[in-house]
Amino acid sequence: MTRTSLLRPHSLRRQLLLWLLVPQAVLWLAGAFGSYVLAARYTNQAIDASLTQATRSLARQVKPMGNGLFIDFPRAAQDIIESDPDDRVYYMVSTPPGQFILGNQNLTLPEVKGTPRLNEPLLYDGRVDDKPVRLAALFLAYGDEDQPRQTMLVQVARGLKSRETLATEILRDIALPLSALMVLMSMIVWAGIRAGLAPLERMRKQVEVRAPNDLAPVQLETAPTELHSLVVALNSLLAAVQSSMAAQRRFISDAAHQLRTPLAGLKSQTELALKETQDPALKARLERVHQSASRSAHLVTQLLTLARAEPESHAALGRTHFDLARLAQEVTADMVPRALKAGVDLGLSEDSSDVALPVHGHALLIKEALVNVIDNAIRYAGRGSEVTVRAHAHGAWAVLDVDDSGPGIEAAQHEAVFERFVRLSAGAQSLGLNDDGCGLGLAIVKEIIERHAGSVRLQSLNPQGLRVSLQLPKDSSTEH
Repeated sequence: MTRTSLLRPHSLRRQLLLWLLVPQAVLWLAGAFGSYVLAARYTNQAIDASLTQATRSLARQVKPMGNGLFIDFPRAAQDIIESDPDDRVYYMVSTPPGQFILGNQNLTLPEVKGTPRLNEPLLYDGRVDDKPVRLAALFLAYGDEDQPRQTMLVQVARGLKSRETLATEILRDIALPLSALMVLMSMIVWAGIRAGLAPLERMRKQVEVRAPNDLAPVQLETAPTELHSLVVALNSLLAAVQSSMAAQRRFISDAAHQLRTPLAGLKSQTELALKETQDPALKARLERVHQSASRSAHLVTQLLTLARAEPESHAALGRTHFDLARLAQEVTADMVPRALKAGVDLGLSEDSSDVALPVHGHALLIKEALVNVIDNAIRYAGRGSEVTVRAHAHGAWAVLDVDDSGPGIEAAQHEAVFERFVRLSAGAQSLGLNDDGCGLGLAIVKEIIERHAGSVRLQSLNPQGLRVSLQLPKDSSTEH
């Protein structure tokens, strides 16, 4: 993946909307412009027909009499023609070239090349009083047959306001339905894109809520062909990763099993050698060998526990219903010899013996988690300290608290201790390798508890000490 695609992600929904709505908007604008042009065209045709009719009507009022003209144009008709001040109708009767007879002599004369054609109206645009108008001109011949024929020009002009008003009304009547249709189409397009991308959204949610180590196949019952191909490819990748991790876990498990026997033999031999030898220097060397063998054996045990806590092994163990408080009593009792040997006072709080905490999970793994917590407390609290285990309920949670009176851990290091192979020196309160642990104890605890939909928290105690709280959901099916 390139750096550009990481820094500037593109929205598929936005791109689809742009590709569908932008051409639609362009087509709408083109349709509106075409509608306006068409409306103006038909409006011009209507006005031109009206002007032509008015020109012929006016021409009929001018009657030849000998070599002159008789104009029968009453004042009432003139007032009607000129009654609208906003969209006036102008007229003029003249005998070219330029002999004004009647009307408004400011009308623009038509441009005629050669001899004008008689009885055929000419339509053109002009200006009167610095206002645009539409004009119709009609050339007529008059005079006696034995005399040279003369030409009469009849002109009628009308302002363009009515044309613009009519064109605007037509455009509005067309544009409003088109706009409503465009909005409806946009909503349909948006709904269609949303429905089309719904399988992709479901797939995103499935992947988003997964744990980082959940490699189960992605399930999509209904999906288009393109997304189905993506799901198949993704599931193939998950299967390959799952196979690789399974092989890695098998290797760790097999290696740990293979190491347990020689390490146990090495510990036994060093214990026998320590009993038989009297040489102080040799005894010191044997004690270091024995400590290394014990630490290696502990590491192997932790690795086996970690392998069992992985999702596939975790599912294979099977879940059962059990009492977490009783499990805490048993584990505490089993750990007493280990505490006595380390000079630590280990006990169960008085209020923990009467409480019942039903949970549903893998008892063996939860027991291993509690053993690791108590072992860490004994290991790092120090000789002469106290370790107390308390089981109690907190709402819908079953809680196990392991308190110790040791030096504790700084609050800034509370998250770090849950990382794998991170060790914390109890005396120095800093990360290091100067302890007998292997850096897996609390990492295993967190792995197991979170697999049971629980949580692990650390809390510093006053004046000193540390509390490790294991929270698991209570089994409501067993409560009455």
